[in-house]
Amino acid sequence: MARSRSSVVFATLLPLAAAITAINAHAADDGFEDPIMLDTLKVEAASEKLKQAQGVSVVTEEELRRRPVSNDISEIVRTMPGVNLTGNSSTGQYGNNRQIDIRGMGPENTLILIDGKPVMSRNSVKMGRSGERNTRGDSNWVPVEMIESIEVIRGPAAARYGSGASGGVVNIITKKPSESMAQISAQLERPQNKLEGGSRRFNVLVAGPVSEKASLRTYMNYNKTDGDDQYVNAEDTVEGSSIAAGREGVRNIDINSTLSYQQDERNNWDVEVGVSKQNNIYAGDNSFQGVERNDYTINNIGGTTNKMQRATAGVTHHGSYDFGKTFSYIQFERTVNTRLGEGNAGGGEGLINSDEWTTVAMNNISAKSEWDLAFDTHTLTLGAEARYETLNDGVNNQNGINVPEGTDLDGTTLDASERDPATEATLLGVYLEDNLQLGSMLTATLGLRFDHHDVTGNNWSPSLNLAFAATDELTFQAGVSKAFKAPNLYQLNPNYVYTTRGRGCPTDYPSGGGGCSILGNPDLENETSINKEIGFNYLAASGFNVGLTYFHNDYKNKVSTEGEAPLWSVDIGEGDDGVMDYTQVFVWGNIPEAVIEGMEGNLLVPFGDTVDFSLNATVMLNSENKSNGEPLSLVPDYTINSSITAQLTDSIESTLSAVHYGRTPSPTYTTGGGEVANQDDRMPYTITNLAATWMAPNDLDVTFSIKNLFKTEIKREGTSLNAGANTYNEPGRSFLVGFTKKF
Repeated sequence: MARSRSSVVFATLLPLAAAITAINAHAADDGFEDPIMLDTLKVEAASEKLKQAQGVSVVTEEELRRRPVSNDISEIVRTMPGVNLTGNSSTGQYGNNRQIDIRGMGPENTLILIDGKPVMSRNSVKMGRSGERNTRGDSNWVPVEMIESIEVIRGPAAARYGSGASGGVVNIITKKPSESMAQISAQLERPQNKLEGGSRRFNVLVAGPVSEKASLRTYMNYNKTDGDDQYVNAEDTVEGSSIAAGREGVRNIDINSTLSYQQDERNNWDVEVGVSKQNNIYAGDNSFQGVERNDYTINNIGGTTNKMQRATAGVTHHGSYDFGKTFSYIQFERTVNTRLGEGNAGGGEGLINSDEWTTVAMNNISAKSEWDLAFDTHTLTLGAEARYETLNDGVNNQNGINVPEGTDLDGTTLDASERDPATEATLLGVYLEDNLQLGSMLTATLGLRFDHHDVTGNNWSPSLNLAFAATDELTFQAGVSKAFKAPNLYQLNPNYVYTTRGRGCPTDYPSGGGGCSILGNPDLENETSINKEIGFNYLAASGFNVGLTYFHNDYKNKVSTEGEAPLWSVDIGEGDDGVMDYTQVFVWGNIPEAVIEGMEGNLLVPFGDTVDFSLNATVMLNSENKSNGEPLSLVPDYTINSSITAQLTDSIESTLSAVHYGRTPSPTYTTGGGEVANQDDRMPYTITNLAATWMAPNDLDVTFSIKNLFKTEIKREGTSLNAGANTYNEPGRSFLVGFTKKF
């Protein structure tokens, strides 16, 4: 079925491209000879040209005001073409901690940047057997009011960013005021359903010169979103399932300062330091069980059970010279992940079982230098990048392995007390891109990136993006690239051991009486994908804009524990039945092949100067792990985002927006390898929001919003073992008011 849909896509796009090109060629032969002024061609850097590709969207400061965010910017990024919120597998574990997923490739293949620098804090959270982490992700480290724009880069245009960008890139660009200013913002949101958590936020920004050449920007933020009541899903729980947890809350504190020094007209330096803290507000969630599992679960609901603290320090240089522009930085990032003790394996994985705190620390050093060199007919970009990460985790590598003393498991230390808690990896990359203007109508952007990982080895990532300007309004674009992701430190570490007493053994390899163990694997290969897209965009002088893109990703070597035969099968002694029991030891492996394909469309229709209608849609044609037929993640068959913005008066603007989600197919297998008890799909639903902003005198903006106007409440119906695709909540109607005052 997916193959026939692909044929329809190409059968639609290619004749359309040929027809419009023929019309344009005919118009060029109508007897008029227009001169081509080659000497006035503007040649852009490859990075800027790629940001104009079909697979790129920008969330502006105005959009953030029109569609106010409760807490996490993932709320608005999910409304971009090709974007949804999912987990990193189709299991639905930690279903309410969904993260940004671009083109169905999973959150781990979405690279989050802040001002062009990678954010890697979620990597400090252990990865379970399914590939899930109990984390909110890395999209909530900057308060909304401090954001100038958000770039969302999808598909082949993202290949230049290296490991972790196979799906795409989200670059959060912060405000950098060039003159003295002060800003105070506050926001309050209250849900109509008292069982759902509300939000409140307050922050301050101050900026101004400290000398003739230097200026300082500082912001402070406090944000709190309450967790849902433990019984928010009680009435919707499927028969035979324990009550599933609602949405976890979070308390944010952010402090950040940037000192900018304008050395001269060509050189600018930024020195930045920041500290952020995110404490959860526990709602009872864990990997497999319901909210009433044990006393630790019940007693901690509404309290803090995990704390994430991120600290950064960095220096950034921007250069502007006769030969072109440069961008360089070095950044140190430290994440301290502190949690109440919890189960590491089997049915108790993720279940709080102690009142003692445990700590995992991760340090990352990232450095990059990029040079755009301008020539007469093209611009060449050269870049080099380095990442060094260390993980100190003496908590999650303590599982024992049920094998006799003296068994050789290839690098795994059997005595957990003797295992080294520290692991590290270094990734070095160099790349070049050339943006070539081939005449007045065709632009080609060629790229080649080489990366070396000190464990998994070398990777080459070529890319080619073409843009054909058939007319001043109509452009056809196509791209192909190879992207990759290096395995994380948990997957590579032979001393990270996941154990189960039997139910967690793979379906094809049931327990032999001694359970199963899964080890990290330093012999893993890099995940790779070949990302292709083709599409067109029409932009009229009136502002009318329409575009369509087809994308196809061939995903290879995805790291997983599925489909792997045991590396060792070890006899452990005779059981009570007189039969020799044995334990099976598996390692993380590479899935040979998966495929993802879909379509993205966008439409913008301005009605005069006061009303705009916009719409974008994403259709997932195929998402399949070819080793077991399962989807790679829980993504709707289609998503439609639409909005109408009207300038009601000179000072009042209103936006009515709606998101319609199509059917989300249920997975077939659970994390433990058994069949999903309740294979119910998530049925289609629509969320409608209404917002208005009053731009009052004296630089005061006041926002009112009713979220989920028609009260479409979506409930989680069970745990990951028996909820099918119904593994998350969509909150009901809420009322929001906020203001921003500038001085």
